[in-house]
This record gives sequence, structure tokens and C-alpha cells, in this order.
Amino acid sequence: MNVEEKAEQFRSLYESIRQEIRKKIVGMNEVVDSTVDALFLGGHVLLEGVPGLGKTLLVRTLAESLDLAFSRIQFTPDLMPADILGTNIIVEPAPGQKIFRFQKGPVFTHILLADEINRATPKTQSALLEAMQERSVTVGGERNVLEEPFYVLATQNPIEMEGTYPLPEAQLDRFLYKVLVPFPGEADLLKILDLTTGEDTARPAAVAGRDRVREYAQLILQVPAADHVMSSAAKLV
Repeated sequence: MNVEEKAEQFRSLYESIRQEIRKKIVGMNEVVDSTVDALFLGGHVLLEGVPGLGKTLLVRTLAESLDLAFSRIQFTPDLMPADILGTNIIVEPAPGQKIFRFQKGPVFTHILLADEINRATPKTQSALLEAMQERSVTVGGERNVLEEPFYVLATQNPIEMEGTYPLPEAQLDRFLYKVLVPFPGEADLLKILDLTTGEDTARPAAVAGRDRVREYAQLILQVPAADHVMSSAAKLV
């Protein structure tokens, strides 16, 4: 199969993913497109919006439509790095024998929702730096590789800033997009009311899997970029 045929298959899959997400998410077309784009581009997304706009539902629906493992971490001021990465625990496999065994944290997943990431201290926020950049976690001097794809969607509330810790530049640099989640209009609110006041029958179907996500992520890297586009990017930087 040549690149053109694979590209056509990817277009079809992309539209299928959007249709499955729309079963649960009303409106927010730009937000949906940005989150799906970043997944295949190998980047991460920072979602900014007030509570109750469906950010968590969007991430969970995306994971279901792609049949990927999903974890959610609620960031709080008392959250510690070990709560995210995992820690070494003492186990006794046989009487009188004690060994250290690494207990994996919620970061070992495919899609990680870092909810209200700016409510954790910079020490805890930095626990994600290696995972987001290197796709690995180092604990106790041992490096653990995360399974691809690994995708972080973090949320933050732009209004309630009391008791929060602004994300440092090094953390912000790990995100490909910062997406502003808008409040729905009246027409969208009516559709949301229809979805949430009746029987929940809209279930997103898994239209792809881990292997297909990785395959199309590699396909994107084969798309050539025009010289004038790369030149414009270099001048912008």
C-alpha cells in the first residue's frame, strides 16, 4: 500500500474518530480537532476553561473511541511525585525474603488526564517533565519506558487562581497546544440538555487501536514540508 492510499485511510479514520466523539461532546469542534491532532502528532495539550464544560468527558471519550488505556489524576497541593510516577515497595515473595518491587503509578497509561494541574506544587508538576519529553520514568535510578502512544491532556481553571501554582516555562514547553475551551452557546446548551436528561444510549465505539494510532503517527512523519513553510517557522522562532 502506497503513502497516498494510507493517507486516504487516515482521513477516513480521523472523521470516524470525530463522529464518535460527537456522540458525547456537543460543539467544541476546534477543541476536539486540536486534541485529536496532538495525539497523532505526538504532542500534549493544555486545556483551559471553567469547570463543567466537559473537558474530562472529552478525554475519556477520546480514549474509548481509540481503545486506549486512560488514567485521571486530580492534582491537589498535597499530591506528591510518587503519587504520579509510582514507588518502590517492599514485598516478601518467600518467607524471610524481602525485595523491592516497583509499583507503577497512574502515569503508566496511554492517555493521562492531569486535572487542574496548576493546583499541585512545582515539585509535583515537574514529575511529568521526563514522562512528557522522554516517554520514560526514572525512579530509584531505574529507567522505565512508557508504552506508546503516551499522551497528556492537562486542564486548568483560568478564573479561580487562589492557591494555585502557575506552570513554569519548562512545563509549558512540553505542550504542543494550549486550547481555550469556550462556554457553549444557547443552541449547544439545548442539545446538552437533551443528552443529559434522557437515557444514556450514546456510546462511542472503538474505531482504532494502539497499533493503528502508532502506524498513522509514523505516516504523518513521512509527509514532506515545503521549504517556505519551514523557513517561516524558523523565522518565527
